[in-house]
Amino acid sequence: MLTAKPNITQFSAVIASRLVGYTQLVKMRLTSLVVFSSAMGYLMGANGKILWGHFILLLLGGFLITGSANALNQILERDTDKLMSRTAKRPLPSNRLGMDEASIFALLLGVTGIFILGYFINPLSAVLGIIALILYAFVYTPMKKKSSAAVFVGAFPGAIPVLIGWVAATNNLGITAWMLFGIQFIWQFPHTWAIAWVLEDDYKKAGIQLLPSAKGRGKSSAFHAIIYTLLLIPISLLPAKFGYTGIYSAIILVAVGGFFLYQAINLYRKCDLKSARMLMLGSFVYLPVALIALVLDKTW
Repeated sequence: MLTAKPNITQFSAVIASRLVGYTQLVKMRLTSLVVFSSAMGYLMGANGKILWGHFILLLLGGFLITGSANALNQILERDTDKLMSRTAKRPLPSNRLGMDEASIFALLLGVTGIFILGYFINPLSAVLGIIALILYAFVYTPMKKKSSAAVFVGAFPGAIPVLIGWVAATNNLGITAWMLFGIQFIWQFPHTWAIAWVLEDDYKKAGIQLLPSAKGRGKSSAFHAIIYTLLLIPISLLPAKFGYTGIYSAIILVAVGGFFLYQAINLYRKCDLKSARMLMLGSFVYLPVALIALVLDKTW
């Protein structure tokens, strides 16, 4: 019995390491944000008539598809990740997980998630999930090393989750769904650029260029962020303009949009890392506040 204890301890450590590795492949924080936007899309489409079984299955299916896309992203970028300090300790570049098991894991997640959406929700939501997965993993991911236009391509899968949520509740793609898509689509640009500004030194090691200017950090890239945060304000007011939501969410959206715009202007003025981090923080504040405001204004 005494000799078995070290073996049990070692086995437990291996299992724990595997579980941590799989969790890192999924990118829990990013996946949670994506699933949150799907949930908000569903609640807005359901308009108070929530089918809780469908809602839970939507969250599960969306989580699995997003986790699959993130795992595929790391599989495709395993050599690139070795070059960057931020990603060198991920499961694949650090050899804590093998390519075969990571690929099987990603495949199982994706197939299961698509099946859940297609069988238990509706085929349209599954089709949107497939499109988002393919665009993110197989178009956006390799394009990151070729052109900053990857941000434009990546904005599509980044904004599709809110459409999936709406479709799960309504089984259609109406004008309101596209308004929600537009908000999340435009939000992707300053959000991604703020991250790229903060991480530019690391990105350069891997040959990744996501900032809109070839010069990288500077007035030109910051000006692009101003344009898109400014554009967010009128786009976010479209649901109120067409009578889908009311004045309360409109006021909140203008306020949070103004805060986001202020951060972009501050980055243009100072062009420093602190301002870029504040813009990144502003992006993380903006989206959940905007979506929650729209949901509450509609359902209450």
